[in-house]
Amino acid sequence: MTDFAQQIAGRLREDLSGLRAQFAASTPIRHFVVDDVLSPVASRQIHAAMPSPEQMRLRNSFRERKYVSAQMDRHAPELEEALFAFQDEAVLEAVRQITGKSDLEPDPQLYAGGVSVMGRGHFLNPHVDNSHDGERARWRNLNLLYYATPEWEESAGGDLELWPQGIQQPPISLACRFNRLVVMETHHQALHSVKPIKADAARCCVSNYYFAPTPMRKDQCFHVTSFRAR
Repeated sequence: MTDFAQQIAGRLREDLSGLRAQFAASTPIRHFVVDDVLSPVASRQIHAAMPSPEQMRLRNSFRERKYVSAQMDRHAPELEEALFAFQDEAVLEAVRQITGKSDLEPDPQLYAGGVSVMGRGHFLNPHVDNSHDGERARWRNLNLLYYATPEWEESAGGDLELWPQGIQQPPISLACRFNRLVVMETHHQALHSVKPIKADAARCCVSNYYFAPTPMRKDQCFHVTSFRAR
């Protein structure tokens, strides 16, 4: 187990019962939020290791605008260590206990995970993630988002938005606070987005997904990623 993984697993185990309650109470898009996931030194190491936009790929369409990378061998080793720390068995087991989903599995091939950087004017419109992995062998179950920008102000935008009642009703906004982990379930009704960035700053995020042989909800069926207009 790496030091990053040990810290993450330890932080999750500190409040298993509270996180279980938070996850269970947040239906229909269940999620939980953990602050101060890593030590101040470790969290700033991750931020310092984030690649520059020139080292990443720009996704730019009416659906989204952000820089992304899943080529961890091209970046600082601390970043790869941090990313895969969330796939460590101890971290997985803690999340299994919190969510009650005993068959969760990591995504070592980074089918959907990696790192992202969003700057002024970047956004991610409301959407639901596709239901499976690349081989359609496993169901996508959870999205883990670790935010790595020190001194990020909520006025700068970049909040994760959950739309449990659809886009006609106001979303739940979860601030992308530094050293915060947000874990949300993914299914055909888990509509989510990222609020546009309003500041000349870089919103840095480390993303992971957990898959499983079974879906999060019994009423799920196969679907592709689909976007909605705001």
